[in-house]
Amino acid sequence: MAGRFLGMFRPLSRFMPEVKPPERRIGFNEKLFWTALALALYLVMSEVPLYGIGLGGEDPFRYLRVIFASRRGSLMELGIGPIVTAGLILQLLAGSGMVGCDFSDPTDRSLFTSASKVFSIIFIAFQASAYIIGGIFQVTDVRIAIIIFIQLLVAGVVLMLLDELIQKGWGIGSGISLFIMAGVAQNIMWASLAPTPPVGDGKSYGALIALSQTVLSGRSLGEVLLREGNLPSMLGFFATIVVFLIVIYFEGVRVELPIAHAGYRGFRGRYPIKLLYVSNLPVIFAAALFANVYFFSQILWNNYNQNNTNFWFNLLGQYKTVTEGGQSRIEPMGGLVYYVLSPQNLTDVMKDPSRAIIFTGIMVAFCIVFSITWLEVGGLGPSTVAKQLVDSGMQIPGFRRSQRPIELLLKRYIPVVAVLGGVVVGLIASVADFFGVFGSGMGVLLSVGILYQYYQLLMQERIAEMYPALRGLLGG
Repeated sequence: MAGRFLGMFRPLSRFMPEVKPPERRIGFNEKLFWTALALALYLVMSEVPLYGIGLGGEDPFRYLRVIFASRRGSLMELGIGPIVTAGLILQLLAGSGMVGCDFSDPTDRSLFTSASKVFSIIFIAFQASAYIIGGIFQVTDVRIAIIIFIQLLVAGVVLMLLDELIQKGWGIGSGISLFIMAGVAQNIMWASLAPTPPVGDGKSYGALIALSQTVLSGRSLGEVLLREGNLPSMLGFFATIVVFLIVIYFEGVRVELPIAHAGYRGFRGRYPIKLLYVSNLPVIFAAALFANVYFFSQILWNNYNQNNTNFWFNLLGQYKTVTEGGQSRIEPMGGLVYYVLSPQNLTDVMKDPSRAIIFTGIMVAFCIVFSITWLEVGGLGPSTVAKQLVDSGMQIPGFRRSQRPIELLLKRYIPVVAVLGGVVVGLIASVADFFGVFGSGMGVLLSVGILYQYYQLLMQERIAEMYPALRGLLGG
């Protein structure tokens, strides 16, 4: 039975744009087609400039681009930020019990999805308005401002529908994850191989291209190990490889509980509880929270506190204008925003070690909180898992085949693993940035997790395609 809050979205659900779930079984090749089509549309929108703005230019939100799959001056200016923020707020409301929602009830799930869409559209409109009113686009013509707003609103809704298209069963995995992975891959390729823009004495932007130039010119390799101006360095390149390997290792760490089927005595297996039990969702939620702190603090500073004289606004964020290579950019220098944005390299860490320590502590703390919250919201808690095992006819040898004893056993492992997993992803996401990892520590962490999930999904789809009798067992 839907709660009062979700019930308010029942009339609105009729007017929400929707992708209907397939009424027939979608084959593996067709799912690949729709997934590739959604990705292609996202990449095209990332290259289409906003009318009245154009691609490139000084980017006040460059720290957030990789995580939110956005690009400055394109139709993907907002990226998945508003969609993730809307989901974050609703999930926290549901997890805290402030919004009543039974996720096992199809009606509640449907209303929750409608509420997510409404919130997403509201946040798309709000963030687009904030960009325009806050002076991010520096547009003075009202007509151009209205056109920009409409472009961002339509692009945001299209992105939301592309995500729904994939999640409803037409594609494979999650559209949000797919877009994040594409953005991180682009960033890593650009940081490694980009021949432009030339900087200073003609050195290229990409780390590997700069390495080739250094070797051919006979200069010291120390020049590319650590580069000035936050340029991609070979230290960052090697750190990216190391972080990939570390995350791959932790993806395979798990506790396995023996299980047996009550109806088939010969059937035995193991129920895996991964160290990264709630996957990378805590990092996405933490990134969304930090991004909104950065977003609102910069808009407030840009409009009301450019001299850093307002005490209350200073608590949220203080900024300064830095000129480098003939270009000016805004950098955080104090307030909460200063400690929720990671130092970008070892030089920044050595300048202010306390910032690195505080940022790491905040990131780990929020990852733990979101890990614990997601256990219930995502249906991963001990009671839910115990019920699923019992309903599927499974039992744990040595325990009565009832939900209570299995739940007590799972409570020894799942909450502990969730907390440890939150600590691990928080540490990786924060510390990796200190070494200048390409695509950011969060981006690499998310990409490895997404690639691992896609590998599992693709294997399941292929097996289900080859052996249709196993489709029910695999959840297909």
